[in-house]
Amino acid sequence: MDWRIGRLGDAALLLALDERIDAATNARVHAAARRIAADRPTWVLDVVPAYASVAVFIDADAFPTTGDPLAEAERHLRPLLARADDADMEDARIVEIPVRYGGDEGPDLERVAAQTGLSTGDVLRRHAAGEYTVAMLGFAPGFPYLLGLDPVLATPRLATPRTRVPAGSVAIGGAQTGLYPRPGPGGWNLIGRTDAVLFDPAREPPALLAPGDRVRFLVERAP
Repeated sequence: MDWRIGRLGDAALLLALDERIDAATNARVHAAARRIAADRPTWVLDVVPAYASVAVFIDADAFPTTGDPLAEAERHLRPLLARADDADMEDARIVEIPVRYGGDEGPDLERVAAQTGLSTGDVLRRHAAGEYTVAMLGFAPGFPYLLGLDPVLATPRLATPRTRVPAGSVAIGGAQTGLYPRPGPGGWNLIGRTDAVLFDPAREPPALLAPGDRVRFLVERAP
């Protein structure tokens, strides 16, 4: 797959690989994002990786001598994309998050067990055994979409979303797992909860997790 570079308005570029949710594609995205951040030109304002693309926001005023700042930015970025490789991810941070599984804090654990044909104990053991990658942050500030879920645990979202999901809820939605940083609506299957503060606007950085981080869940309580 080759990078396709398009425009997001007049001050951002979208570097795209594919439209699939794929671990290998996402790894290339994060390698590229880290390479751009490591070599960060002064005109790069922000680098935002997603599943299969990276948005690069630029300071258009940094290119006063050209009539097309985005074309100039693209010319500078292409060599960085060519240099991005797996070595850019070797120092990815590992974050361990303790989880209380089941009970009132994981009301959908039994639903996931019934859907998958496993016991609740097998569900939590499989969930806690994985090492996940933060594919991207989205939906709400600090909400991590995590790749690496055991395929056996894939469970459809709820037909009717809840109007309020507690902060710290650990959930499964389709083939992904994630954590709700703040109270709010949500339709994923709640299997546990953590006391980890996933988003704090007074903290620097505000989000506990960043794209490309590795996540491990620790069983703090089992039903």
